[in-house]
Amino acid sequence: MSILHQLALTFIKNIGPATSRLLLAHIGDAETIFNTNKAKFIKVPGIGEKKINQLDFDEGLRKAEAELKNIEKNNIDVIFYTDSRFPRRLKNCHDAPILLYSKGNANLNMHRIVSIVGTRNATDYGRHLCKQLVEELKEYNTLIVSGLALGIDVAAHKECIKSGVPTVGVLGHGLDKLYPSQNRSTAEKMLENGGLLTEYPFGTAPDRQHFPERNRIVAGMADATIVVEAGLKGGALITAEIANSYNRDVFAFPGRLGDEYSEGCNFLIRNNKAALLTCIADLPYSLGWERNSDMKAAPEQLMLPIDLSEQERVIYDIIRQHKVPLPIDDLSIKANMPVSQLAMTLLDMELQGFIRSLPGKAYRIN
Repeated sequence: MSILHQLALTFIKNIGPATSRLLLAHIGDAETIFNTNKAKFIKVPGIGEKKINQLDFDEGLRKAEAELKNIEKNNIDVIFYTDSRFPRRLKNCHDAPILLYSKGNANLNMHRIVSIVGTRNATDYGRHLCKQLVEELKEYNTLIVSGLALGIDVAAHKECIKSGVPTVGVLGHGLDKLYPSQNRSTAEKMLENGGLLTEYPFGTAPDRQHFPERNRIVAGMADATIVVEAGLKGGALITAEIANSYNRDVFAFPGRLGDEYSEGCNFLIRNNKAALLTCIADLPYSLGWERNSDMKAAPEQLMLPIDLSEQERVIYDIIRQHKVPLPIDDLSIKANMPVSQLAMTLLDMELQGFIRSLPGKAYRIN
């Protein structure tokens, strides 16, 4: 496929990612789109005659030729929507970009990917959580994504560099710039094990509106988004909202009441927009991840704990027979027990360490 035409598709005015995907689906690859008579575009849903007349393919190609020179000169990788290297999790998002500019050596389709976001005004508490989080996720061969902003973002990236964990920074501008400039040294080190990613071509300034757009890539690339510290306003909460809209898991660490940069986390937890993290190990457990060293663990112990009551034994056996977490409503039906009564029994069993509650009021054997 022609990289020139793939680039050019992103430079045509009045055609965004959604329309580009429609064209690709109905006409073919990018080069075919440029070589197709515009009259045939009228058959594509959502492409009216007025929009067709506004399309300037020649301008798109001219800009693409200039961009191609920048890419070749600076050793930039271009990843198109149909490329197998394009982040497959992001591809499932309705507003995903159709082209990404990449620098570094990151595998954007690692088996496990987590986004870490937070305030630009990170406290010692937030930085310590980043350190613990990265150290824990290292055991699970995880790619960590963030936005290379000041505060929590760069703290997470720096901890990844120290721990040898691959990390990707998603930028709100072209790869010829670095904002904020004080993170340049960190960005350069990230290229050795991870890299930088953006949807914006060379010359794109770090304008305010680009950062909320950037956040959809941070959320869409990952299995889960973790909010470490956040105020009630800012990019971290926007990223969490986007992740929720994609039906991705969102987690947050709580903070002390009244702490300005924990108010956002507490808000997310209080409004069921994020699952509560009370310790670092909560995250991989809630996601059902196993360490590599756990893959050859001993067979499951089928004997029931001896100190369960008769009622608890019935519930334990039902949960154990299911390989996936069992929602409380389903458990209520299978145990023939009202939810109000079941909830108290489940709480007792959890406090005793027999079972574990997961986001969505689901339960599994501990």
